[in-house]
Amino acid sequence: MVSVTIEYVILVPLLFTQVIVFPLVASTMTNSWQDSQRDVALQEIANHMASTIQQLYLTVNQDEILTGDITQVLTLPVTVSSYPYIATGSLSTSSDPDAAKVLTVTLTLDEVDNTVTAAAVLGPNVFWADSTFRSTASNNVIELNKASDGNLTFSFGG
Repeated sequence: MVSVTIEYVILVPLLFTQVIVFPLVASTMTNSWQDSQRDVALQEIANHMASTIQQLYLTVNQDEILTGDITQVLTLPVTVSSYPYIATGSLSTSSDPDAAKVLTVTLTLDEVDNTVTAAAVLGPNVFWADSTFRSTASNNVIELNKASDGNLTFSFGG
């Protein structure tokens, strides 16, 4: 009879611990995996946007291309794991007016706050107009204006 009591003393708390700890650990691991999956998908979109802006810059920043406006339609997913996202851009400047500028594109998922960034190296004649890209907007584009002095102004449209 003593062995049965010892078994209960040992096994009941162990069973209780397993009932509490296992679902908690499983839930934590699942949430971590979902966050990682969302980050990977969001990073892919951010890299695509930064690459598109950089390619536009390299294409339009030539003497053969005269002044004007260019609109590049982005074909991106509307949601990532059923969450819409927003993108913003910021341009880093240097004290040297002839130095390259780096455009940082930041994407954030609504409601879950996953955030990623991607960078594009551009030339000294680039400007960024404050704008926001919403994945749920009907017309998501990158707008580019080339001025007569050769300056290029990028922004999100839509």
